[in-house]
Amino acid sequence: MTITPLRAGLVGLGSMGRHHARVLAGLDGVDFVGVVDPMGDKNGWAQGVPVLSTVEELLALGVDYAVVACPTALHEEVGLKLAEAGVCALIEKPVADTVEGAVRLVEAFESRGLVAGVGHIERCNPALRSLRARLEAGELGDVYQVVTRRQGPFPHRIADVGVVKDLATHDIDLTGWVTGQTYTSIAAHTVSKSGRPHEDMVSAIGKLSDGTMVSHLVNWLSPLKERFTSVTGEKGCFIADTLTADLTFHSNAAVATEWEALSAFRGVAEGDMIRYAIPKREPLLVEHELFRDAVLGTSDDICTLRQGLRTVEVAAAVLESAATGDTRRLDGSVRV
Repeated sequence: MTITPLRAGLVGLGSMGRHHARVLAGLDGVDFVGVVDPMGDKNGWAQGVPVLSTVEELLALGVDYAVVACPTALHEEVGLKLAEAGVCALIEKPVADTVEGAVRLVEAFESRGLVAGVGHIERCNPALRSLRARLEAGELGDVYQVVTRRQGPFPHRIADVGVVKDLATHDIDLTGWVTGQTYTSIAAHTVSKSGRPHEDMVSAIGKLSDGTMVSHLVNWLSPLKERFTSVTGEKGCFIADTLTADLTFHSNAAVATEWEALSAFRGVAEGDMIRYAIPKREPLLVEHELFRDAVLGTSDDICTLRQGLRTVEVAAAVLESAATGDTRRLDGSVRV
């Protein structure tokens, strides 16, 4: 039996949209039918499909789903048009630039029974997918702490949001996803040094629903590019480098020491280190495959809009904490 390919479109042909176009053009089971970008395709990134000026023109071509990769401030407007037309959507992260906008998107797609997801691509990083599976299997025992560092030079593609909404949302989402927990409190400080109206650096500490401590350091003021996630628990520590997709495990020592200076210490001792061999497929391709399968109804392994809303809520609490100097409490519910 021949299965009719899904018809997919793309909104936005910028620095992220061009990669979506490349993946869509070669995605099994999908026909890439058109791109919306009022600026045209001056760089030749559209993979030969028609380049359109409006979402309405894309809808007129007939699409089953669309990838939304335009600036964050336009996500709500574009997403609502797709929902009203009965079209499924994969929306780049963050799902919207405000909590209220994210709520409206959740309501629009859920009320129509449409599949919609958020492009939190770290969920498709091989190191983090392996880490999550190992945590679910209990390989770490009780989890005590999650620490992330996400640093690098300023990305000139960003004009409409600061480092919290652009980068810290990665760490907020992946922390909740790998642990299966929600944030209950967050406290943060931000710094603005580049002359732009938004923050360039954030340091945040918080707590998850099971008591796990979290710490995030995110900035785009550093010449050092770093993507570091560590999860510490009763049996040791996992460290994921999402730049290289490497995962290592540092175990608590299981051997006794006869060295007096160390034997008097009643804490943890360094044990074996394991570096896991992990198949390293491109995260963006994995993200597209999972969303395609969700539209087909054969998988539900995506970041839902409701989960994306939760991340926007936590990001808003980070900015509120930085502005007021107070710890912000989150009750674990999503405002829909």
